[in-house]
Amino acid sequence: MDVTSFGIDHNLLLRGIYVSRKDVIGTEILTTFDIRMKEPNREMVMDTSVMHTLEHLMATFFRGHTAWADRTIYVGPMGCRTGMYVIFKGDLEPQDILGAMRECYREMSEFCGEIPAAKAEMCGNYLDHNLDITKIECRKFLQEVLDCIEPSQMVYPRQQQE
Repeated sequence: MDVTSFGIDHNLLLRGIYVSRKDVIGTEILTTFDIRMKEPNREMVMDTSVMHTLEHLMATFFRGHTAWADRTIYVGPMGCRTGMYVIFKGDLEPQDILGAMRECYREMSEFCGEIPAAKAEMCGNYLDHNLDITKIECRKFLQEVLDCIEPSQMVYPRQQQE
């Protein structure tokens, strides 16, 4: 069984953007990114309402983005509530999406209005959102990570093989 994330040393993992995996489907390469907003087991995780709001805002951003709409396959929360997964078409690296992620997090941190698709007929848990805290989390990640990202925040720390 090869579960990529289980081989990552979560004790050393920093907030950042990581390539979680690359899959070949037919002639296409799909790159799964780990958008790690919290240091695992060292920071408080995000509330489900924040994760849910991130999912709605981020999916709307990328599916409506001129350059990324046709390349966006999936946007969703991590079960551990420390970040988001985003899957794009293409053989990509963190540097390839950094500009778009900055743009996305800036937009989410300034978002005003109704959360996209937060209606009973469009969402299975439409009341579980928190825009105010989501904006705070996005601003923090943008300022503390995306605007000053280091190489160590773009390469997974691997567990030592015994």
